[in-house]
Amino acid sequence: MDEKAFKARTKQLALRVIRLVESLPKGMTANVIRRQVLRSATSVGANYRAACRAKSVADMIAKLSIVEEEADETLYWLELLVEAGLMPETRLSDLMQETDEIVAMIVSSIKTLRQRQRAEQLPRRKSKI
Repeated sequence: MDEKAFKARTKQLALRVIRLVESLPKGMTANVIRRQVLRSATSVGANYRAACRAKSVADMIAKLSIVEEEADETLYWLELLVEAGLMPETRLSDLMQETDEIVAMIVSSIKTLRQRQRAEQLPRRKSKI
């Protein structure tokens, strides 16, 4: 997936969570989870945009690691909403799957970047020709 499409996908995740938190029941527990899931989900796209502006491969890996953490945290809060009985799983299953896919794509990107980084650090052999 290209950068522009992934930016749009992470923004859609944030917008879906924004709409979700508006529909949560009132109460102390829901309020705590509401703030946490809203913060982590909106952070995914914002941090991905920052990663796209990285100055080096190492910088990009560091920034994508933050994206991974925030997306995984979002998944945690969504799971907690279901397990606490605040939202039926049927309502969140698509959103949870989307979040899980975003985590998987970021993990894959980080692995690819680390391999590239290692390859660039290997000493170059001089030709004997």
